[in-house]
Amino acid sequence: MGAFLRGLSQNQQVGLLFLVVFGLLTLVTVAGMLLSLRERRAHGDDAQLARRRHDNANLLRVSWIMAMVFWVGWVLGEGVSIVLFGVLSFFALREFISLSPTRRGDHRSLVLAFFVVLPAQFALVWNKHFDLFTVFVPVYVFLALPVVSALRNDPQRFLERNAKLQWGIMVCVYGLSHVPALLLLQFPRWLGNNAFLVFFLVLVVQTCMLVQHLTARGRSRPVAPAISESFHWQSWGWGLLAGGLLGALLAGFTPFKPLQALAMALVACVAGSLGHLVMKAIKRDRGVTNWGGERRSVTGAAGLLDRIDALCFAAPVFFHSVRWTFDL
Repeated sequence: MGAFLRGLSQNQQVGLLFLVVFGLLTLVTVAGMLLSLRERRAHGDDAQLARRRHDNANLLRVSWIMAMVFWVGWVLGEGVSIVLFGVLSFFALREFISLSPTRRGDHRSLVLAFFVVLPAQFALVWNKHFDLFTVFVPVYVFLALPVVSALRNDPQRFLERNAKLQWGIMVCVYGLSHVPALLLLQFPRWLGNNAFLVFFLVLVVQTCMLVQHLTARGRSRPVAPAISESFHWQSWGWGLLAGGLLGALLAGFTPFKPLQALAMALVACVAGSLGHLVMKAIKRDRGVTNWGGERRSVTGAAGLLDRIDALCFAAPVFFHSVRWTFDL
């Protein structure tokens, strides 16, 4: 299988990859619609089932949107992909901050976050300064932003306000910036297109999330019912199994051997699925069901963070796992 895939031209590999992706998405979408119809006939418009159907439909929309985004990114090239993810990061951070109360003393820190930290982080990616870009936010930014806030002479809820801003930067800027960084890694014995690594990451994580939510139907005793009614150990295990097996099957598109691909897929799926649970906890703390509110988001994206939260957690873990494995 690997030899067959490597024997194809780059354009043929991309065509085959997206044929598989959109084919699987179509099958899952049809299956989800049939299951929803059967549940509706059996249980009517039960509120809990309706909420679960909404979550599953949202995951499907996420998968379609992310597949299209990465297709566009591959077609337009690495530079445009970095800019595209920079824009996504800007709107995701804006969505996060909009649900976190701020005070006048936070204005300078917010300006720095949006117009200095964010572009600087993606500029470091653009210029392949990997050693600096991995520590820029968690070291320099995390130490600098509280200083800026302190100079505004507003101590009220100081720790809470700065922690929220730092957490938003960590997820929406630092985490998401690792996705285009995958495009710039140089493997000594693999001359394939690095866009396949991005596709690999997104596919396995989204497959894990879809399977987890679909297999959670009808199960009782969620792990954290106050946070998520669809997170069960059994369904989580099925999601990891599906994501890991898909990763092993896609090894021919990547620099990984099958067992390496399985391990990398599991690493990404664990980080993404648990990150999604963490973001759900933050939403419950804010008193909202999705990042865009009940009808629309502040970004106009109808809950952009709901679509990329798992990816924000999976990308940095996957990126550094790849670098450590191949000593890049």
